[in-house]
Amino acid sequence: MLVGGVDVSTSHFIDGQRVTSSTTFEDRSPLDWTIKLADVARGGPTEAHAAVSAAVEAFDGWAALSTAERQAYLHRLAELIDANIERLATVECLDMAMLLESLRLRVITRGARNFRAYADLAVAYEPRRWDSNGTHNTVLRMPAGPTVVITPWNAPFMLSTWKCAPALAAGNTVVLKPAEWSPLSCSLLMDLVAESDFPPGVFNMVQGFGEEVGAALVSDPRVRRISFTGSPETGRVIGVAAAQNLVPFTAELGGKGPSSCSPTPTSTSRLRRPRSCTTTRGRSASRARAYSSNRDVVRNSWNS
Repeated sequence: MLVGGVDVSTSHFIDGQRVTSSTTFEDRSPLDWTIKLADVARGGPTEAHAAVSAAVEAFDGWAALSTAERQAYLHRLAELIDANIERLATVECLDMAMLLESLRLRVITRGARNFRAYADLAVAYEPRRWDSNGTHNTVLRMPAGPTVVITPWNAPFMLSTWKCAPALAAGNTVVLKPAEWSPLSCSLLMDLVAESDFPPGVFNMVQGFGEEVGAALVSDPRVRRISFTGSPETGRVIGVAAAQNLVPFTAELGGKGPSSCSPTPTSTSRLRRPRSCTTTRGRSASRARAYSSNRDVVRNSWNS
């Protein structure tokens, strides 16, 4: 599928291969909701099970590598991200409406830096050792296992790298589920993963809706870590699923200060740098600025 002149796969990425689904969902651009960017493979329990199975199968081999060996893969991926900034920025701009200049100069490059930084931190780590009351103590950091990462619609590429890079550097395998609102730049990331020659099953991606494929991922007892960014409502559901399997769960939850700007605000004295305007179906079309919200609301024009 061509998106802004860039060829983007609409399939899942499982065990090093592109995998289709029997159904799809529409992905539209918030720049113009009449523009359909792609029909994207719609995952469910079958795809979730396959992705986790691939991550389980690949875990022992990936965890057995030294941090320096894993570093080489992550550095190679970072180099490919830097070489594809224009393609990634173009697709993400159309898919979630962030300013193209910001994507080119800051956000996409941050993704490459994430892979380098966490790979280097893992190599530099030294076990903590100390003596106490005649005993010798050592604290080691060890890979946990297959990890599910669920990311939001805003800045999906950078936020996915921010979560997946440390998991991979530590020796965990990953199943990434980007938001159904903006999955396309993460699909491009999987192309770069394949080009980096990652072992099959180490880094997987499934697409679809949270209540379908997401729910199946977080409830799978083989998953050993879960990281989520999104709404408090979904976070509560994932927290319950994680607790049932005694799986550590980290959440970054939204709703802490959104602002909607009226076309004719009564006062502009408190508004400094508006971050986002024009909210549609809960998704901010942030063409003018970045994705973070402004706490100083001039006038609430939210009507839906």
